[in-house]
Amino acid sequence: MKDFNTLLEGSAQAHGHLCPGQVIGVRMAMLGCRLIGLDEPSTLPQIKKIIVYVEMDRCATDAISYVTGVKLGRRSLKFIDNGIMAATFVNLETGKAFRIVSTETARELAPKLMPSIEDSRFAQLEAYKIMNDSDLFTVSRVKVNVPAAEMPGPTRFKAVCARCGIVVRDKKEVLKNNQILCRPCAFGSYYEPVDPHQHNPID
Repeated sequence: MKDFNTLLEGSAQAHGHLCPGQVIGVRMAMLGCRLIGLDEPSTLPQIKKIIVYVEMDRCATDAISYVTGVKLGRRSLKFIDNGIMAATFVNLETGKAFRIVSTETARELAPKLMPSIEDSRFAQLEAYKIMNDSDLFTVSRVKVNVPAAEMPGPTRFKAVCARCGIVVRDKKEVLKNNQILCRPCAFGSYYEPVDPHQHNPID
């Protein structure tokens, strides 16, 4: 794996800016990979051995993706919307997995490590670069049972929604009132059609 400064620079370029979340994400990813025994996770053959579950949609997630090579489209990046600055790194070959959580006490420690920096955000950024892993994170050994439908690779499972007829992949369908439904039909959706009777606007 490349060194921390090289990874941080590349991650910041890919993300669009350098921020404390980028430092957290790069260090979290480096630690997670080390714990599960992968040193080149973004290249073959290791790229097929890793899944990462992230629990926040913030800057750190982009950094984790950059360092590890995991991606939503590759099905190796899983988003669990817990709103927690945490990620779980899984070695699919060995089953070894660790959940790493960013500590809130690291924020309090940052100005003590960087007393000459008045800007709290910049103090965090610089302090997180040198802070001990034990101050920056809490780490737990965990077990993650990855279902076959969640594994990377080609689509293995398909179903058709009985209400709207759309194809649902990867076991995301719902059985409700003895009908196979897509989740929007079963639970409602984040969107609301403006005119459900309109023709396809691209016809």
